[in-house]
Amino acid sequence: MPRLLVSLMMVAVMIQGAAAAELKDVVDTLEQGYRVLADLQADFAQRTTIAAMKREERGGGELFLKKPAGANAMFRFNYSKPKQQIISNGKTVWYYLPDNRQVMVMEMAAMFEGGNGVALNYLAGMGSVSRDFTISFAGDGRDRKGNYVLDLVPKKPSQGLARLQLTIAAAAVDRFLVEHKPDMPFPILTSVVYDQLGNKTTIDYSRVKVNRGVGSNRFTFKVPAGVEVIKNR
Repeated sequence: MPRLLVSLMMVAVMIQGAAAAELKDVVDTLEQGYRVLADLQADFAQRTTIAAMKREERGGGELFLKKPAGANAMFRFNYSKPKQQIISNGKTVWYYLPDNRQVMVMEMAAMFEGGNGVALNYLAGMGSVSRDFTISFAGDGRDRKGNYVLDLVPKKPSQGLARLQLTIAAAAVDRFLVEHKPDMPFPILTSVVYDQLGNKTTIDYSRVKVNRGVGSNRFTFKVPAGVEVIKNR
């Protein structure tokens, strides 16, 4: 479709602004975008609210994600605050605490057993949310900026995940409605994970870059000299 025609159609969609997308359109934007996502680099800001202590912890850093064909997704969270790294090559997970001179090592399956680490794991499963979750709009379905907010309840409840909220960019949905194909492989602006204890982890994504050819070497970890290795089985 000629770019000029697409642009004119986009203007028409924006003028109609009132015409909110259907739930299926928003879910399709998310799922079909993920299917063409090969890799991701983004900054993130994280806020965790501990319900029992009424305390909020803040952190942030840089995220890398890679989806090799026929293999588990690989990820790397480089936290600048608190200083730590969480790295996985799709099979093994390293949780490195440089200030403690410790690295915890575990198999991917063990990390996510019973819902542990789900705040990271859901990022690797965005291509099948309609299979794994019961989905509805949160509230009236839009945030103050007009982006769509999805409420996802897992069909198989776990201790680590009682509910997930995703804010999906309205621009991504608008383009999907016009072009009938994903224009933004990662349309998530914010994710909020709620666990069974009422704790909440919010992650805001920014400076997102997709399909730039992130190298697999980013998802391996070499234990520094003098660092204690703790293996979780």
